[in-house]
Amino acid sequence: MTDPQATEGAQRAAKALGESGIEHTISTYGRANSLAESAALRGVEPRDIIKSLVVRRGEQDYVFVLVPGDREISWPKLRAHLGVNRLSMPPAAEAKDATGYERGTITPFGSTTAWPVIADTTVAGRVISMGAGAHGVGVTADADDVLRVLGADVADVTDPH
Repeated sequence: MTDPQATEGAQRAAKALGESGIEHTISTYGRANSLAESAALRGVEPRDIIKSLVVRRGEQDYVFVLVPGDREISWPKLRAHLGVNRLSMPPAAEAKDATGYERGTITPFGSTTAWPVIADTTVAGRVISMGAGAHGVGVTADADDVLRVLGADVADVTDPH
């Protein structure tokens, strides 16, 4: 991690995780080219990697959606849950502006703005691995602790991949 922005992102995420009070482990495992490769490097199943996706629901209005690696957002379910007719994935630069993190490193922990968090029901009740602010850096923690600290709204918002 020689990129100063990557180092800053990882430090910001680590600080937020430390301040959260939850038990966690931060690991550096190397940059991966796919979710499957990332899972192998972390020693977990793809379903245990939780993707933190930024979804735009309006002008300068975003939510984080926590999605297990073996699932994908169900747009009809997410729209119904949020009571909106339109949602979109912002371009990478816009997601970075909204969170302070590059796509592939995004985490709600230490985001420059504390957007609401929606987690799929399949996230709860297990140990998970999430991005931690830089490529090749992940955090492992109990999902229920993560959901509680983030104040996540847990709902059925995904389908199998």
